[in-house]
Amino acid sequence: MDVNSLLGTSSIIGTKDLSEGTIMRPVKQNDSLFATMLNNAIDNINTTNSYLSDAENEEIKFAMGETESTHDLMIALQKASTALQYTVAVRDKFMEAYKEIMNMQI
Repeated sequence: MDVNSLLGTSSIIGTKDLSEGTIMRPVKQNDSLFATMLNNAIDNINTTNSYLSDAENEEIKFAMGETESTHDLMIALQKASTALQYTVAVRDKFMEAYKEIMNMQI
C-alpha cells in the first residue's frame, strides 16, 4: 500500500500499487483532503477484509482435506496478518492524532 496516499502528502495521478497490482484512485483538484483520506481508508479496510476471508477459506480447505498445499495456506495467512497489522497501525495513528486535536486549546 502507498502510505503517502493515506496521508494525502502526495498527488497520486493513477499510479500503480505494485504490491497489490491495482490502480490507485487519482486525487482530483476538487476533492477534499478528508474525502481522499476516507476513500483510501475504506479501500484499506476492504482489502484487509478480503485477505482475512481468503485466509479463512484456505484454512477451511486445508482442514477439510480439499487441498494439501501448506504453501498457499501460509501465504494467505501471512497476507492477512500483515494487512491487519497495517490497518491497526493506521487506526492507532489516526486515534492518536484525533486525541491530540481534541486536547488543543482554542
